[in-house]
Amino acid sequence: MAELSVLLLRACLAVLAMPIYLLSFLGIWKPFCEKICFPYVLEKIGEGHEKKAKPHKEELFSNLPNFTGPSGELKLLEIGTGLGANFQFYPRGCKVTCTDVSQNFQQGLLKNMGKNQHLHYEGFLVATGEDLRQVPSSSVDAVVGTLVLCSVGSVDQTLKEVLRVLRPGGAFYFFEHVAADPSSWKYFWQQVCFPTWKLIFCGCCLTREIWKNLEQAKFSELKVKHISVPLPWTPIQPHIIGYAVK
Repeated sequence: MAELSVLLLRACLAVLAMPIYLLSFLGIWKPFCEKICFPYVLEKIGEGHEKKAKPHKEELFSNLPNFTGPSGELKLLEIGTGLGANFQFYPRGCKVTCTDVSQNFQQGLLKNMGKNQHLHYEGFLVATGEDLRQVPSSSVDAVVGTLVLCSVGSVDQTLKEVLRVLRPGGAFYFFEHVAADPSSWKYFWQQVCFPTWKLIFCGCCLTREIWKNLEQAKFSELKVKHISVPLPWTPIQPHIIGYAVK
């Protein structure tokens, strides 16, 4: 009965979003979404998420200096940098390399760079999380990925790349929305919204159990906490937050 309800409600959503499905079929939606729609949504709607997430991020990144490398510098790689919302949490003098699959966030990114001149920006790489070949192995002290593992093609491959570029003893920091408890109404609505949400938000998946991927990756230490970010009327309230040490 529940599965039938999910299918019926998915069909209703698909009807409401029919223009987007049609544009997607014609090959028009994806470039429009990546260049215009998603950067705008990330900037406007993302503000609300960042406000609710700020206390959690302040706590998460408070121990970043502990992973400063042998050279006395903290070299950090951020995957899926987007608009650079995390820059404010990085310690003074941190050397930051930014990566993203798109350059369409450039205006917002430059704005946040200007606001956070306590950091040294090493460069911007166009790259997916699954393919960081431009970054040498064992070359960074920390990797950060927030709200990025929901949309990569392969979580496992991305984590393999994270492990490769991290020096021994380096850390991967994460903050991701995840699947809700399968017995909950939140999970039911995640199932309903999944296909349309993924289309509208450039591949963002609502039901990934990312903590399981982290547990199966070859980190020597994993600190993960399940939390709920109060975002009413959205299916992305369940989150995980933490860090993993190579």
